[in-house]
Amino acid sequence: MRTVKGRTDHVVVVGAGLSGLSAALHLAGRGRRVTVLEREPVPGGRAGRLDRDGYLFDTGPTVLTMPDVVESTLAAVGDSVAERVPLVRVEPAYRAEFADGSGLDVHSDGEAMAAEVERFAGPAEAAGYLRLRAWLHSLYRVQFDRFIAANLDSPLAMVTPELARLAALGGFRRLEAAVGRFLTDDRLRRVFTFQSLYAGTSPQRALALYAVIAYMDTVSGVYFPLGGMRALPDGLAAAAEDAGVRFHYRTHVIALERDGDRVRAVLTADGERLPCDAVVLTTELPVSYRLLGRVPRRPLPLRAAPSAVVLHVAARRSWPGVGHHTLLLGNAWAETFRQLIVAGELMHDPSLLVTRPTATDPRLAPEGTDVLSVLAPVPNLHRAPIDWEREGPSYAEQIARVAEKRLLPGLPDAIGFTHVLTPKEWAELDMVAGTPFSLAHTFGQTGPFRPSNLPRGVSNAVLAGGGTVPGVGVPTALLSGKLAADRITGLPAPTSGRTTVISHERL
Repeated sequence: MRTVKGRTDHVVVVGAGLSGLSAALHLAGRGRRVTVLEREPVPGGRAGRLDRDGYLFDTGPTVLTMPDVVESTLAAVGDSVAERVPLVRVEPAYRAEFADGSGLDVHSDGEAMAAEVERFAGPAEAAGYLRLRAWLHSLYRVQFDRFIAANLDSPLAMVTPELARLAALGGFRRLEAAVGRFLTDDRLRRVFTFQSLYAGTSPQRALALYAVIAYMDTVSGVYFPLGGMRALPDGLAAAAEDAGVRFHYRTHVIALERDGDRVRAVLTADGERLPCDAVVLTTELPVSYRLLGRVPRRPLPLRAAPSAVVLHVAARRSWPGVGHHTLLLGNAWAETFRQLIVAGELMHDPSLLVTRPTATDPRLAPEGTDVLSVLAPVPNLHRAPIDWEREGPSYAEQIARVAEKRLLPGLPDAIGFTHVLTPKEWAELDMVAGTPFSLAHTFGQTGPFRPSNLPRGVSNAVLAGGGTVPGVGVPTALLSGKLAADRITGLPAPTSGRTTVISHERL
C-alpha cells in the first residue's frame, strides 16, 4: 500500500463531515497532531440539520447501518458508542408498501423476517429468503476486509483468493438475476434490489456484488442515534476534541500553499495560514481537485448517481401507526430506473421513501406532532438540467399528494411548515451534478477504478469522502476517513470494539 512520504506530525483535515471526523479520530489515535477546518458552524457535512419551532430535522442520512464501524472509529481514541452516540435499533428496519396494496415489514432478525416472508408470500419464498440471507452473509464476509475496508493501489491488488471466492458466489452476475435465484415473488425481489439506486444503477444492470448494500440494512440491522442523526457527528467531534483534535468552525479553505510536490500550508478566506505536514481533503471531489490544481485523466468521464428531492414537513399532528422508514414502491419498476438513469426524466409512477424519525425518538418534535421527510429520486443535473427553482415547489406538492394517498391521510391540512431540498440546493453545496449520492458505483467507478484517495502530483495530500473510496453512505464515509489515515500513517495494529445498543424503553 502506497503511503505519504516524509513527516506527518501535523495533519490538517479540511471538512468536519463523517469522513473528516473519522480521519481525525484515527490520526489522533495514532499520535498525530490534528487540526480540522470546517466552513459550517457545526460538524456533519452531508449529515446536516435544520431546527425550527421545536422540530429537529436531519437533512442528510436518516438512519445508521453497521454500527460496528462507528465503534471502531471511536475506539481509535479509546472511546465508545455507549459513551458518545447511544443507539436505538429500528425494528422493523422499514416497511415496504407495494402498488397492489400489499405490505411487508422488513426485519433484520432472520427468524422474524422468515416468518414475515411466509405470511406475505408462502413457505417456499421463506425458505428462499433464508438461502438469500446466507448468500448475503457470504458476500459480505468476502468483500468487506479485502475490497471495501482496504486501500487498493491498482486493479492487480484485487487479484487475490477472495476475488475467486467472490466470482464463485456469483458476485459478477447481474443483481436482479442473482436475487432471483432465491426469490420468485417480484415484490420480494424489489425489497432486496432497490438499494442499487443508491449505487447509481438499476438492478438489471448492477453487479450482484452490490447486494452487500442490502446486507447492511436487511441483515446487519438499522439503528438511530438518540437526538437524531446529528448526534453521530456531534459525538464523534466531541470524542476528537477530548483526544486533542483542534476544530476551527466557520472556516472556509480557499487554497493550498505548495512547495514543489508538497503542501506546506492551508490558506483560509479570513487570511489564516495553517502550516501542515500532510492534508486530508474531504471536500467535494471537484473542490478537492481545484485546491490541488490538477484533475486526474480518465479514459471515460465520471458518472454521477441520481439525485433526490426531499420534502421535510413539520406536521401539526402525528401518525402513530407509521414506522421510522416506509418504502412506497410504484408499479413501474424497470421504467422508473430507466427514467432516472438513462432518460433523465422525472418518475411517472413515483416510488418514495417516507421517514418518520419521531416514531423512534418523539423528542424530535413538539408533543403530539411529527417530523416527516419524503424523498423522491430524481435525475441529477448532468442528466436533466431541470430548473428546480421553478419546478421544485410543484414537484414537492406532487410527492406530498402521493404520500397522503398511500400512507399519510390528511397530510396537506397538517403541514405547519416545509423545507424542500432539490438538486439546485445540493449543487449550491458543491455536490457534483447536484446529487447527495456523489458518483455512481458502476464497476468502472468502484475499488481501484474509483477516484483514488492518494492523488498523483502531490506527495502529502489524501482524499476522503463519498467521491473516493470506498464510496457513498454513512459506514463507507467513516471507512473512507480510516483509509485516508492509513495512507498517512500506514496500517495500525488491529483493534476490536463492542457496540452498545439500547432499547426503545430507554426513551
